[in-house]
Amino acid sequence: MCRNIKTLHNFEPPASEDEIRAAALQFVRKLSGFNAPSQANAAAFNLAIDEVAGAARKLLGSLHTHAAPRDRTVEAEKVRERSRARFG
Repeated sequence: MCRNIKTLHNFEPPASEDEIRAAALQFVRKLSGFNAPSQANAAAFNLAIDEVAGAARKLLGSLHTHAAPRDRTVEAEKVRERSRARFG
């Protein structure tokens, strides 16, 4: 699993287009094995990013939950605290 892909569902404010696209980019990079594609593969690579981002957008728009939305700043602080505990 790509460690850089963040959970985007059930946050306040909702995931931005940039966050969705960044997650799609990481996913396509992982699948293809390319950090940056060659010119011959650039069109296919970019199309895959667009399609994955579209699928992610559709998924996030259709998910429902009864849980209260999580606050991004609180969740970010939890991550920083875990990192401090792990790495000192």
